[in-house]
Amino acid sequence: MDISNIARKLDLSDNNLVVRKAAEIRRLCDAQFDSSIIGVGEICKAVICLEIAASRLQVIFDRQAAVKLSGMSEKAYTRSFNSLQNVIGFKIKLNIKELAIQFGCVRIVKSVQTILSSYKERFLASLPASRRANADFTRPVFTAAAFYLCAKKQKLKVDKLRLIEVCGTSESEFSCVSTSMTDLCFDCVGVSQEKKDAKDVKGNRELLDVLPGKRRLDDGGYSSDDESSCYKRHKKMEEAKYEDWKSTVVDSIKKNPEKGAKKVIQTSLSFSMKEETKELQVES
Repeated sequence: MDISNIARKLDLSDNNLVVRKAAEIRRLCDAQFDSSIIGVGEICKAVICLEIAASRLQVIFDRQAAVKLSGMSEKAYTRSFNSLQNVIGFKIKLNIKELAIQFGCVRIVKSVQTILSSYKERFLASLPASRRANADFTRPVFTAAAFYLCAKKQKLKVDKLRLIEVCGTSESEFSCVSTSMTDLCFDCVGVSQEKKDAKDVKGNRELLDVLPGKRRLDDGGYSSDDESSCYKRHKKMEEAKYEDWKSTVVDSIKKNPEKGAKKVIQTSLSFSMKEETKELQVES
């Protein structure tokens, strides 16, 4: 697809300088590598080239319209944009003062500069002498990580995803640099987390500290000195119930002796006349 048609859909057709710069960046991409390897199609590549050209020429660019036109999600578009930009060697230059103005954290400019210088010194000191010359601190991810950690240290809210997008890096690279910077410069950017001592934690701790012999139930009033105390208590309760039942029965009998006595019924035996005649016949 022609890049001028895409520029027309992004309201950049009137700016011929941006269109020519984007076409140049696209030819550079085609000459250096195959963009399909990183999952970037031709339309998405043209959109990304237009955004790179607009950013380098400081022209206003509609990122939301570009994401919609590329047919990708915003996260996938950002990842493709960073990958394509890194491959062709276009580095974003981050100015700490401009970054502080953009995120509303002007007071941390000097602190960010101090953290960056301390990190460079300590990082180089940790490397062997043969690798110190190859260390590159010009990438914007170092500035962005120092800015984010310094803002976090001073309890200032900074949109992390937006900062990653501005510096043109990936979340994994930003997290890696932030971890390294926190380890080497913990005294500058580390946030101390006060851990509570287990002995100071209240709640039901006193139940664990009390000896078994001192544990008592408010209602039962028994101790656990004897292993069979529970059985004995249950047995006493059963005996008390039996005594209560026995006393009620005895009292009821004393009050009503006639009901308590058993009635003896005397019955008479009667034989039929037929049986009597049979017995007489047998005797005769």
